[in-house]
Amino acid sequence: MSTDARLAADTSMGAVTLNVADLDGMTSYYRDGVGLTVLEQTGPRVVLGRPGRAAVVLVHTPALRHASPRDAGLFHTAILFDTEAALAAAVYSVARLRPGSFTGSSDHLVSKAFYFDDPEGNGVELYWDRDRTQWSWTHGQVEMGTIFLDPNAYLREHLDERGLAGEPVGDARVGHVHLSVGDVASARDFYATRLGFDVTMTLGDQALFVSAGGYHHHMAMNVWRSRGAGRRQQTLGLGRVDIEVPSADDVGELTERLRHHHVAVRDDGRTVSFEDPWANAVRLSAEPTPGQAAETSALT
Repeated sequence: MSTDARLAADTSMGAVTLNVADLDGMTSYYRDGVGLTVLEQTGPRVVLGRPGRAAVVLVHTPALRHASPRDAGLFHTAILFDTEAALAAAVYSVARLRPGSFTGSSDHLVSKAFYFDDPEGNGVELYWDRDRTQWSWTHGQVEMGTIFLDPNAYLREHLDERGLAGEPVGDARVGHVHLSVGDVASARDFYATRLGFDVTMTLGDQALFVSAGGYHHHMAMNVWRSRGAGRRQQTLGLGRVDIEVPSADDVGELTERLRHHHVAVRDDGRTVSFEDPWANAVRLSAEPTPGQAAETSALT
């Protein structure tokens, strides 16, 4: 077995599971604000996304405490929209539902992004990607910037009648997940060397961006507020990150690689679950076919 194998080029992000205190309020935010559809609601658990693909799973865990801002955990969940009209509709809807939750916006050269905090303080990025032919790479690193993006001008240019009416527009899915970690070197060792992502950009010892298949980033890790953080306790906020690979063979190869690197895994024959050095839970599974997706939209 090659210990330096990479994740399959068609790897993508699955749903992000959040432990929440107010299930109704959080469901309203992701449904009525972000524009996701409730795919399943069973007891303390709500699955939201678009038909055939879950994006956010909310688990009602009111006994848990809020994490400290300096703890490791979720920095933001990034929801990718397929058109600028769809992004504008979501931005307008979230801003109207929770006008005080907007935290910023940027043109990142590869994408245009708007940032919010959900009602329980979890970071949310809503974004749209430029075509890959417009991305610039130098010595294996993608060029990403932070250029001011005027939200009002963006809405004037891209918000259409459906968006103004509050209708969900286009497709939406988790494009990437950004984590708060204790140090970048350990993140690189785990997510690049052991898990098999490619490094696409680094910001010194501040942040790391990784992906599969030449995407700008499927995951990122930073220490901007969490430098030196240790292993997490179970809290409100991030419950689990899901990653999807094309086939069961890819799951098996990763399982072998993680075991070679002495990473503890839980393997049920279909999925492999593990924790990063800060006890952020990750689960990797084979992406279901369209027919299977409707049957398995509730990620457990």
